[in-house]
Amino acid sequence: MYFVDSAKITVRAGRGGNGCNSFYKDKLSRYRRADGGDGGRGADIIIRADKNLLTLYDFKFRQHFYAASGGHGSSNKKKGKDAPPTLIRVPLGTTLIDCRSNSRLRDLLEDGQELIAAKGGAGGKSNIHSEDGNFSGQPGEEKELLLDLKLIADVGLVGFPNSGKSTLISKISGAHPKVAAYPFTTKAPVLGIVEFDDRYFSIADIPGLIMGSSQGKGLGVRFLRHIERTRILIHIIDISAFEGRDPIEDYKNINKELEGYSKELLKKPQIIAANKMDLEGSKANLLRFKKAIKKEVYPISALNKDGLEELIEAVGKKL
Repeated sequence: MYFVDSAKITVRAGRGGNGCNSFYKDKLSRYRRADGGDGGRGADIIIRADKNLLTLYDFKFRQHFYAASGGHGSSNKKKGKDAPPTLIRVPLGTTLIDCRSNSRLRDLLEDGQELIAAKGGAGGKSNIHSEDGNFSGQPGEEKELLLDLKLIADVGLVGFPNSGKSTLISKISGAHPKVAAYPFTTKAPVLGIVEFDDRYFSIADIPGLIMGSSQGKGLGVRFLRHIERTRILIHIIDISAFEGRDPIEDYKNINKELEGYSKELLKKPQIIAANKMDLEGSKANLLRFKKAIKKEVYPISALNKDGLEELIEAVGKKL
């Protein structure tokens, strides 16, 4: 309920400070002279990627960001103070889209990457430059932006609801998704970190797919897009057929949904994990499954942690 992957915000950079229209004349001077200072620059609005954030949830409560104006110039040629930038932090994998032009501004994929989303207005010029000029500061840019988050993970878990994805990620990482015996227990992507050979890789549990997900059924394309930036996929199959589905058809149907959303997803390397090997009938189904798809399959029981070391090793080597 706290995972938000899309938000619309309005940003307005700061206005430049006014230039000063000031003159000075001492008792020894015959004529007065201009001594006004320029106005300070308005604050920019900067959007920066932060690895410590995983969701756009905060933008449900705040959609408008207004930056500070620059300081006004004063006499004795004192320039107004430039306003410090306003910083907005977003998760890695956030795409910034200008709603008015419908143009993509930038993908923020690495920690610390940033974009000046709106530039502050220039400060007004003082009467030193021109006594007849316009001393007003310039307004800052104003934009309406769409923040579109696609998670960045090395590995994505895909499969039908109740195939055991949540159980698997809870056993191999520190993630603790909700696990229950009904479909769509996971209603938002869950990220975990897995240790392998003194190295680490990130893994994302994508909510269960069903037939028609690529057309928006179930949780639909809302979460299919989070697979786009993963490097490989672990395809979880309920080999026990406990839910009454055929494992071979499950495998084919999930791949159809991946292809229906984007043919690029089907090109990603897949590691097939036959889960629930602890249940009756799984061994016979596994033999039939291997014969039908003719690919390497890793039999596991996520609940009992059987076969997980071999699966993690295969993922690490593939990465």
